[in-house]
Amino acid sequence: MVRTREGQPRRERGSIDELPSGALRVRVYAGIDPVSKRRHHLTEVIPAGPKAAREARAARDRLVREVEERRSPRTAATVNQLLDRYLDQFDGAPRTLELYRGYVRKHIGPLIGEVKVARLDAEILDSFYAELRRCRDHCSGRRAEVQHRTSSKHQCDDQCRPHACRPLGATTVRHMHFILSGAYKRAVRWKWVSVSPVGQAEPPAAPTPSPRPPTAADAARIVSEAWRDPDWGTLVWVAMTTGTRRGELCALRWSHVDLDPGRAVLWLRRAISHSADGWIEGDLKTYQQRRVALDPETVTVLTEHRDRCQARAEVLELSLDKDAFVFSPELDGSRFLAPSSLTQRYDRLAKRLGIDTTFHKLRHYSATELIAAGVDVRTVAGRLGHAGGGTTTLRAYTAWVSEADQRAAKNIGGRMPERPAPLHSAERAKTDPQSPYERIAGELRRDILAGVLIDGEHALSTRKIADEYNVSAATVRRAMELLKTWGLITSCRGRRATVVRPPDPEDKSSNGVSGVVDAPTKTHTSKCGELLDLEVRWRGTIVKKLTAEADPKDANGLRQLLVDAIRRHGRDESQIADYEMDIRYSGVRDLLTTFVASAR
Repeated sequence: MVRTREGQPRRERGSIDELPSGALRVRVYAGIDPVSKRRHHLTEVIPAGPKAAREARAARDRLVREVEERRSPRTAATVNQLLDRYLDQFDGAPRTLELYRGYVRKHIGPLIGEVKVARLDAEILDSFYAELRRCRDHCSGRRAEVQHRTSSKHQCDDQCRPHACRPLGATTVRHMHFILSGAYKRAVRWKWVSVSPVGQAEPPAAPTPSPRPPTAADAARIVSEAWRDPDWGTLVWVAMTTGTRRGELCALRWSHVDLDPGRAVLWLRRAISHSADGWIEGDLKTYQQRRVALDPETVTVLTEHRDRCQARAEVLELSLDKDAFVFSPELDGSRFLAPSSLTQRYDRLAKRLGIDTTFHKLRHYSATELIAAGVDVRTVAGRLGHAGGGTTTLRAYTAWVSEADQRAAKNIGGRMPERPAPLHSAERAKTDPQSPYERIAGELRRDILAGVLIDGEHALSTRKIADEYNVSAATVRRAMELLKTWGLITSCRGRRATVVRPPDPEDKSSNGVSGVVDAPTKTHTSKCGELLDLEVRWRGTIVKKLTAEADPKDANGLRQLLVDAIRRHGRDESQIADYEMDIRYSGVRDLLTTFVASAR
């Protein structure tokens, strides 16, 4: 019995009760639980034995001291309850909050959600991380388990297959470590626990960064393939030169684009992001607006794109508002392009080309090319909008933007692959027929080139062609007009028969069924105006491929072509000795010669 100074007995805090097993249960009142709003007690059980009474009194005194020093947990809440309160007060991006709730629902809750906040320790967390790296579906480990295609009642088919464990990636496991760390920091501040156990656990090591941007050759193929649709080619080109994120590109408006040659910039103010309500226009990822300088070629690309958008809008008597979206599925630019559709289209493009890449890696390509060109990392980080890499400088249009960023824009423009020259629709139809009338014209052209339809004979009538291909007479007449444009027919009078004219032997575009120029079997003569394929190398590395009309024996003309390519590479004529240029006749694989020049 403890007495006060006045000698009066004082009731001791806590209680010691004997259980039926002979063990002693120690209970100490620790206040009102902030979650359940009920009385909260600290409890400890002492096994039966000759020293049980003494150990129980020591345990009671220890628990009392913890309560007085506020080192004891003030709640019996579970990890699930802590995470619910933490995420309710989360002030991050909506997309991040949605991602975190998904992690809690799929992984944290089922495995450790019912553990008391005060009982979670480093051992439990390490076991939790190990389980995530074993199987993302948290299977029991039995080999006979079946992965069903749906959780509802169903008839099993070939989609229901034996379960195969797949671990979660190290980055995903670390995300859950960060969620628990943030929640327990709040728990310590709220006095739910005295210390966070998360810092003592060891999550998987962060993966080593290994960006794999497209190579220069792959970038050239991507641009060429994308430019079959100039609008799509423009989007890919701008992504390469500016390194903007897909959400920033989709939110770009014409009022954010300054195409004046003296101050050509993109002003990135908004981004399209995903929320529970779908795609919405919101703040940038780093919440900081930035300006990105444009090179002259990108200015030309965007100017041509704006002219196309205005022309299409005027056809339907619409107007292109200054706040219209630069890339939009609507003719008047009133609706933004969904980032998911952009990604899907790019993935299909990469799959057609056989290139293992993603749209996001265009940012890596832009950064790699800028660093290779000698641009300082701070400037590159600023262009890409990376936090901590000079982003404060981007809040205003300062001298850094007008000098270093302009130099960066010049370098990335000089390292971009050649834009494919736009083909006339009639020429494009030879190799890439898209409409029914183009396909019909292509098959008739093939018959003409193969000799099935001979000079002086009549082609099938419009009605017979329409019946054969199951199309309208108007479609056939458009095909006939296309054949006339190609110079393969001499007349097309109404629906009467059409006289076939053989192709000009000197016309290279007719040398082959598919419209692709075959490699000539005769020896070329060196004359002015030969179409040549040129491949420029710098110290053995290919830096430029182009096609030009020149005399392969004209050394001065070849030197000028090489100098132009060197300047496009971001260097000057004084370094010409480091370059060499392979020369081939256009469409011919055999090397004609390698041109090497010395500095003057």
